[in-house]
Amino acid sequence: MRSDEFYMHRALDQARLGLAAGEVPVGAVVVDAAGEIVGAGFNAPVGGHDPSAHAEIRALRDAGARLGNYRLEGCTLFVTLEPCLMCTGAIIHARLARVVYGAAEPRSGMVESKANLFAQPWYHHRVAVEGGVLAARASRLLKAFFAARRDGDGPVAD
Repeated sequence: MRSDEFYMHRALDQARLGLAAGEVPVGAVVVDAAGEIVGAGFNAPVGGHDPSAHAEIRALRDAGARLGNYRLEGCTLFVTLEPCLMCTGAIIHARLARVVYGAAEPRSGMVESKANLFAQPWYHHRVAVEGGVLAARASRLLKAFFAARRDGDGPVAD
């Protein structure tokens, strides 16, 4: 089995695709129990005119379509940024086994920053969570993106 860092690098690859499309650089991949990437996505709410087009949602949709099931039991989601409220709900509904994320999201993160929705007793499904995997790389990419937007500079590299 490949390491969490391997899959987080694939999520970072997705984030770079989002960056190239002019979106906030967040990326995600869904990995099945055999270690195969079965879904991938990057942020695309601006280009897709879709407020739900977060990287996590797009990766879950991709995995569901490929596997022919919205329940992604036994799968792990790797995402470069701590999931928000909407994405946390979708993750629980998809019945993922695990979520691994990179950087914390202090303004809207729902795993460690603002709340821990995965730990709430009223949910019917439990998701194992690990944060901080390649956090510095994910954070650098996001900070450079927002700094370039503020400064009016061109492309951003991590």
